[in-house]
Amino acid sequence: MKKIGLYIKKDPRAAESADALESWLHRRELTVVRRESSPPSRRAENHHLPAAPDDLECIFVLGGDGTFLSAARWVGNRPIPLLGVKFGEVGFLAETAEEDLIPAAEAVLAGDYSLTPRMRLEIEIRRQTDETVHETVLNDVVINKGTLARLASIETHINGHYLTTFRADGLIVATPTGSTAYSLAAGGPVIHPSVKGIILTPICPFTLTNRPLIVPDAAEIRIRLSEKASNIMLTFDGQVGLTIDETDVLIIRKGPHPVQMITMPGRHYFDVLKAKLRWSGGRV
Repeated sequence: MKKIGLYIKKDPRAAESADALESWLHRRELTVVRRESSPPSRRAENHHLPAAPDDLECIFVLGGDGTFLSAARWVGNRPIPLLGVKFGEVGFLAETAEEDLIPAAEAVLAGDYSLTPRMRLEIEIRRQTDETVHETVLNDVVINKGTLARLASIETHINGHYLTTFRADGLIVATPTGSTAYSLAAGGPVIHPSVKGIILTPICPFTLTNRPLIVPDAAEIRIRLSEKASNIMLTFDGQVGLTIDETDVLIIRKGPHPVQMITMPGRHYFDVLKAKLRWSGGRV
């Protein structure tokens, strides 16, 4: 018997749609594994979800982009396909809308879809205590200073070569998927998800010539704070956080396990892009 996952935003409307979809799947003699999304946390070490079952055929994610990012963390390294179902505004990670949920489920069960791999980043944080923290992100990892903190001094190396020390409110390291998230708001470029690259976008840099930079996806990015620092937070996909200081070393690389996103027929990335950004010819 096939097993289908439902990952649901904490929202009455999403829960109601999930109830209807679960009943529809049961009538087709399918087993359903249901989970509600977890709220963001400032402590990564307390926020590791129990892993999704290995034998899920696919997961329907009912909610916004934040719910999808949380679902990707639940899946972990498993190649379980994810289908995003948006509630409310257009989401970049959603493939279908609430009102089209059942037709989309019929298409998925019939195999009428394709899979698009989306690159993830692996982050290794080496701490002075000999502790090593590992995280994986689909969108971005962000170094951000607190409200009252001074500008952060972020020493950055690419493949062992010193690049620069960003004096800024923070630094975003993003995948092409994450190029339309926080990086875009900070002035970074929009990159098609199939482009092989990693984006470094400084947040409000003190030196105006520090501009966003795209490096090859094979690059290893090594980062540390170059001065005594306090109230500096590292966040992973906006889901969990970790306080860091000048003794921590961050190593960021392309992850070996991409997220497998379900793509529906007739769905085009550029249509979503122009609708979300309200470009000419786009509509929400």
